[in-house]
Amino acid sequence: MTASSGSRPWEADPRATFARRLGKHPTELDEPTTDGKDGCPDIWELSNGDVAVIGRDLTEVYAGRLPEGVTVVHDERLVVIPRVTIVAAKQDIPDA
Repeated sequence: MTASSGSRPWEADPRATFARRLGKHPTELDEPTTDGKDGCPDIWELSNGDVAVIGRDLTEVYAGRLPEGVTVVHDERLVVIPRVTIVAAKQDIPDA
């Protein structure tokens, strides 16, 4: 977790680099999530321990139906990835 100089307790660090993929390469998954070209959902651990998720930006689609207490602020996006992508990453995600 990165401390912020602003009012939020956590801020993404743009200096962090991609350290390792969590799970399998999209082309290795049992269910097709890519056609081998563009648009591959993916999950990556960054050099500072934060996680980057590559998926479809559905912020606007879900904006009017977020659960009570859930907000997506101006510099955030709601990203959706296939279930098979997160299941494949489970083995690489620590319990604590």
